[in-house]
Amino acid sequence: MSTIRQEAIKSLYLEAFPDVARYIGKKGGSENDAREIFQEAIVVYHESVLFGHKSIQTTPSAYLFGICRNLWHNHFNASIKTSSIEGIDLQEEQPHESTEKIASYLQMAGEKCMNLLQSFYYEKLSMSQLAKRFGFASERSATVQKYKCLEKVRDEVKSKSLTYEDFIA
Repeated sequence: MSTIRQEAIKSLYLEAFPDVARYIGKKGGSENDAREIFQEAIVVYHESVLFGHKSIQTTPSAYLFGICRNLWHNHFNASIKTSSIEGIDLQEEQPHESTEKIASYLQMAGEKCMNLLQSFYYEKLSMSQLAKRFGFASERSATVQKYKCLEKVRDEVKSKSLTYEDFIA
């Protein structure tokens, strides 16, 4: 590879990789995930520029970031499709310590809040279904109550000055 091309890739890396790593980190990926996606994106970018498949209408780093975002999205969706819970004995599975911590804060918000949040997040009930199940007058009332429940949990976490790391074992 020519020195000019190496310098161009190094420059792109220095300019774009921190944003890519931050994006992938926010989407649940690791630094290694970010490096793999970035390397794959460099290849795609290089082929696009070298073979002129597309005309680039933005800066090289923005174009590269877009490629990384699309690759991560495809990678994430593929990993969801391939992960299966078949064959796992859920009866033997012990709750993770962080799950127990989160559950304790949800319990502090009250049983009704815990049931409401569980119905929304785990059972995937719509707001109209929540309103019917919990006897709220409207979807808006259910939305407001869900928000209040989340605020109770957030306030409890804030009052204890907890951070994300406190829930990760």
